[in-house]
Amino acid sequence: MPDTPPPSHQPSSGQLLRATVLAVIVASALLVAIVLPAEYGLDPTGIGRATGLFRPAASVESAEDVSAAADGEAEAAGAVSASRSLLKSLTPYRSDEMSLTLQSGEGAEIKAAMNQGERFVFSWTSTGGGVDVDMHSEFVGARAGESTSYWKDEFQTSGHGAFEAPAAGNHGWFWQNLNDDPVTITVKVSGYYEKLFRP
Repeated sequence: MPDTPPPSHQPSSGQLLRATVLAVIVASALLVAIVLPAEYGLDPTGIGRATGLFRPAASVESAEDVSAAADGEAEAAGAVSASRSLLKSLTPYRSDEMSLTLQSGEGAEIKAAMNQGERFVFSWTSTGGGVDVDMHSEFVGARAGESTSYWKDEFQTSGHGAFEAPAAGNHGWFWQNLNDDPVTITVKVSGYYEKLFRP
């Protein structure tokens, strides 16, 4: 026979009603003080601001709007998601290697044609001596000879890194040999771009 507590230990109807009312009050307080400020941008008590949980409704909506707009732009350009953690590209992945030899005093370029938001990783080396380098972009629609530089340096024998195109155009390097002897530049590029070429 199961153990049944004596009648004196069972809650009365009044106690059950008080416990239910208390639970509803606590749940309501948590809703108003924590859930509304953190999830819905509503802070009627001011507790959300005091505890740092408050996110204004406008910022929540604008973050969603920004994310949706960025995803729409990314799909249109074949570029990146709003979080910048994922790269989606309409341009297939590719890898290229290209070399050029510069005589004393000579300069030359290697560029990648890219759409906005596309990325590549690169590695270039110079054999025979250091070279002056200018990594830069020539954007679509820019005036002739107009460029934006990202990295200028002197007497470098190598360069390694990653690049994301801020706008459509040709993006790459200009090297100049200021040595007495010829130097050979070899650049390796992998990522999302239309082509690697010498202008």
